[in-house]
Amino acid sequence: MKILIVTQYYDPEPIYIPGTVARGLAERGHEVTVITGYPNYPHGRIYGGYRQRLRGSEYDGPVKVVRTPLLISHSKNPIGRLANYLSFALSAMAASWSVRGADVVYVYATQMTPAIGPSMIRAFGGSPYVMHVQDLWPESVTGSSMVGGGRTSRFIAAILEPWLRFLYKQATATVAIAPTMASMLVERGVPSSRIKMLFNWANEKVSDLDPPNEQVERPLKSDQVLIVYAGNLGDHQDLETVIRAAKSVETEENLRFEVYGSGMARGRLEKLASELGVLNLTFCGSVSATEMRSVYEKADFQLVTLKDREIFRGTIPSKLQAALFNGSAIMSNIAGDVAQICASEQLGFTCEPGSVDAMADMFRAGGRTAVAARRQMAANGREFYRSTMSLDQGMDALEKILLEAATTGKSK
Repeated sequence: MKILIVTQYYDPEPIYIPGTVARGLAERGHEVTVITGYPNYPHGRIYGGYRQRLRGSEYDGPVKVVRTPLLISHSKNPIGRLANYLSFALSAMAASWSVRGADVVYVYATQMTPAIGPSMIRAFGGSPYVMHVQDLWPESVTGSSMVGGGRTSRFIAAILEPWLRFLYKQATATVAIAPTMASMLVERGVPSSRIKMLFNWANEKVSDLDPPNEQVERPLKSDQVLIVYAGNLGDHQDLETVIRAAKSVETEENLRFEVYGSGMARGRLEKLASELGVLNLTFCGSVSATEMRSVYEKADFQLVTLKDREIFRGTIPSKLQAALFNGSAIMSNIAGDVAQICASEQLGFTCEPGSVDAMADMFRAGGRTAVAARRQMAANGREFYRSTMSLDQGMDALEKILLEAATTGKSK
């Protein structure tokens, strides 16, 4: 097939799925072109070696990468963030008209705006497109601190919802990343025949590192228990609850916490930890994908957390797949699919979302778990990932979805 990928983020930005999809499809013999922005995420500065122009092109192996300009903003200012999203959507749409003849378009939708171009082109008889939804809108927008809730949130939702229905109607297929998300999309009017459920996979091909070998028995860790959070320090991750719960278990001398990553909430979280006088938790800053291997190696549990909101019951954060792939046991406060998977597969501990006391109890339970039991949880996770969420399985399923969309979409 001739496949066009539209994604606001692409290598060298640390959003790995679009790159693995593009290269994976090219390795399978497809002709792949990517339309993306100039790399600036997450720090809001153009990466070294790049300069914004009206149009730039390069090659990622056999994949042609077309870069289009965008206004850069990763601040809390909602106008700046909206300008960032829309500027890419419009410049990508202009570029899409010049990349004609695609059998199918794949839209990587962390936000929904990259689908503006493909949906408009489809409305005028253009190529069918598949939307890979990572976060449900409008809640991901209206629930952020940038909006502030109340009437503003309701007003924004009223504007976005008709447009979202249009996107779903135009899409030949919509890919959900969790079973509950798939059900939610059907409730929002997406025909069940056009919904596909596909778990995300981990970044399995981190450069210069071999994948973790589950056949090699790792050394037994000590009775000291290290609980790690690694990821975005944003509005939705509920890290305030983590900090307060860590404070409440300071008397458990064998428990330690480390937080890795950056994001809009980092300053606020560090201030909260300082005000509370939290002594058992350390902010470690950002590390590279390759450096994360050592973090996984030393951690006893990986934290996978989100705030207590209905849409998050249908969300599986990518840090879950990363932790399972790298052989880590899990601690999570996410209700819905994540809780069900952790319980049924015995991957670690879960607790009620939004509760400091429940999270503190989960920390204590993990701290009192025998070393061998923790290691078994990690082994369970590695096996579940290999059997259900691996890159090869994901690419097989996605290739099939794209082929079906190309076939059925062109017949309409």
